[in-house]
Amino acid sequence: MIRLESYVLDSWQPGTGTPRTLLNPATEEPLAETSSEGIDFESVLNHARVVGGPNLRALGFSGRAALLKAMSRTLYAQREHLLDIAMANGGNTRKDAKFDVDGATATLAYYASLGKNLGETNLLQDAESEQLTQSPRFHGLHVWSPREGAAVHINAFNFPAWGTFEKAAVALLAGMPIITKPATSSAWLAYEMVKIVIDEGILPAGALQLICGSTGDLLDHLGPQDVLAFTGSADTGATLRGTQGPVSASSRINVEADSLNSAVLGPDAERGSEIYLAAVRNIVTEMTQKAGQKCTAIRRILVPEALLEAVEEDVAAELDTYTIGNPTEPGVRMGPLATAGQLRDYRAGVATLAQEASIVYGSATEVSPVGVPENTGFFAGPVLLKVEDTQSAVAVHALEVFGPVATILPYDGSASEAAELLARGAGSLAASVYSSDKTFLRELLPAMGPHHGRILVIDKKVADTATGHGMVLPQVVHGGPGRAGGGEELGGLRGLRFYMQRTGFQGNKALLDRLLS
Repeated sequence: MIRLESYVLDSWQPGTGTPRTLLNPATEEPLAETSSEGIDFESVLNHARVVGGPNLRALGFSGRAALLKAMSRTLYAQREHLLDIAMANGGNTRKDAKFDVDGATATLAYYASLGKNLGETNLLQDAESEQLTQSPRFHGLHVWSPREGAAVHINAFNFPAWGTFEKAAVALLAGMPIITKPATSSAWLAYEMVKIVIDEGILPAGALQLICGSTGDLLDHLGPQDVLAFTGSADTGATLRGTQGPVSASSRINVEADSLNSAVLGPDAERGSEIYLAAVRNIVTEMTQKAGQKCTAIRRILVPEALLEAVEEDVAAELDTYTIGNPTEPGVRMGPLATAGQLRDYRAGVATLAQEASIVYGSATEVSPVGVPENTGFFAGPVLLKVEDTQSAVAVHALEVFGPVATILPYDGSASEAAELLARGAGSLAASVYSSDKTFLRELLPAMGPHHGRILVIDKKVADTATGHGMVLPQVVHGGPGRAGGGEELGGLRGLRFYMQRTGFQGNKALLDRLLS
């Protein structure tokens, strides 16, 4: 069993006190232990601000882009080693492990390519300047410059690689040093990736610090130039909003929380059609990938009443092809949940949903994983439910079961009813719509917009080429309103703006252009 240390003040520190043990969720074998007790978190913040920030800003965009490119290449060279850790500590199948690790290196590479053409400056001009008075010389313009604090990143357990490094890519390119804290239960992968980057000497001093364990009083010391980016539960996000930094110092905070995401089959989605098959494929993938432990996973499936029986049968038939068990065993397509606590929550959640819905496939208590002794591991089987009375259902729009669980909701095939049902989720990260009916889409999509961060539209022309429902790409924003946290990440250059300050300048256009370009 290894000891995970924190990397702070440009050195590795093991922490004191009683460590927390990390387990293999398939075998319950102890893998690692960690503690962050004894770390001076105020000094950690100051080190990032005083050392890391100036070092990064001295490089300009193109210099920082080169760092991201080196990070991506170095981590990719250790890909097989990292996949092994993801399978052991995360309970991931190899395919799921690749989804996480490759997502991290690809996002680093994307932001490296985005930044290399921005030059050696630290400034980004926001659109063209505008003439403000009768004088053609007097103009106003908006310019983004990097904030002079630290970026604190608190990440979720389900994507220790991608979650850590998609945030890191954007913050580093923007010119802000990072203090990153992975969820402790799956921290080994993030620890190993940071260690690889540090051992290679890629980043300047103070640019990247890692906390394995509790953040202690770190958030109490956030100041007006610092930012806090969190991915995790809505409840924790709400708690973080009330901490001293965001409340007293107006530290920026971005929350990306779990939400009730949806798939909508349009009235033209005939059984066996390309869009219908794409919907079934995405529903099953989102239920089983990472054992359903994804913030973007489909939880609600809106189906026209005429298609109910078909969707039930076809989703069930696909789920039947999934073998559950130790992800190191041949043929296993779905691993365990991450922790014993997640398993308890999954079982309780299914029981709650079942009070107003029927289980039409699977069981929350009966699962027979392969490759492990009986009663070992945190395994959960896929469960598909169906609501009989759509209008009276409440729990399906309020409770997310963070596991391989989805619920079918019949609707009348109209855009108006679909939009009303989707809005009951109080804000979602993602939804996918499967239809080529322009009249249906013209009414539905604008109505969905205020309630979703991202909407995937699958018509017959892109059904065989579109990315999956849960694929978060760095070119498109990730986040959502309301329950989803109200935050926004990625989206190309849009993502940098969380780490930068927009300032309005007024003056001689020629002078401002020379000084601020």
